[in-house]
Amino acid sequence: MVDKMTVASVMTTNVVTALPDTPFRELVLAMADNEVSALPVIDGDGRPIGVVSEADLLAKQEFRGGQDELPHGDRAGRDRWYRALGHNAAEVMTTPVRAVHADEPVSDAARQLAKAGIRRLFVTDRDGRLIGVVSRRDLLGVYLCGDEELRARTAELLLLAGIAPGAVDVRVDAGVVTVDGEVVRPGLADAAVRLVRALPGVVGVRDNVRRPVGEAVWTGFKP
Repeated sequence: MVDKMTVASVMTTNVVTALPDTPFRELVLAMADNEVSALPVIDGDGRPIGVVSEADLLAKQEFRGGQDELPHGDRAGRDRWYRALGHNAAEVMTTPVRAVHADEPVSDAARQLAKAGIRRLFVTDRDGRLIGVVSRRDLLGVYLCGDEELRARTAELLLLAGIAPGAVDVRVDAGVVTVDGEVVRPGLADAAVRLVRALPGVVGVRDNVRRPVGEAVWTGFKP
């Protein structure tokens, strides 16, 4: 379907990884050299088993390599204290890994990022092997598609929804879709416009479609 943009279409495939026995200093160097803030840790089969972030590594400075006292009554603090003792990726990584399948819709990835309050998800195939990473910035990239491309995708979506060619006119300006015309079948206009609102890359919809007499326009707001 034209409206089902998947994670695979926006993810970054060049992912810098670490192994469980990757030394602490090499983790720091890999982040600095590749300008990333986290590294997935993979097993021998390429499956992610953890992630090392800058915050995980900074625990060594926070607790002076474990010389400071173990925090009491603070589970998160205790976890960071133990990471301060770590010498390699396995000893400092965070588990479990937040991951998403490559064929999931971008909306699912955005929802996971929002709920977890994190910056990135690692992307796996159906066998659980790491194939990419998707960040907030990657997902926002869907709004950078050109207006003409968005107009074509919108027109195709409306056709698939059952609106006859020529029944409506579609214009796009800065990602805002304007739909003019007339749809006589009850309920069809609202259903189609709702699909357009959910189309990846659409900033907003101006619904100027004329409907059968007495049919209300769906706004998305509950009375």
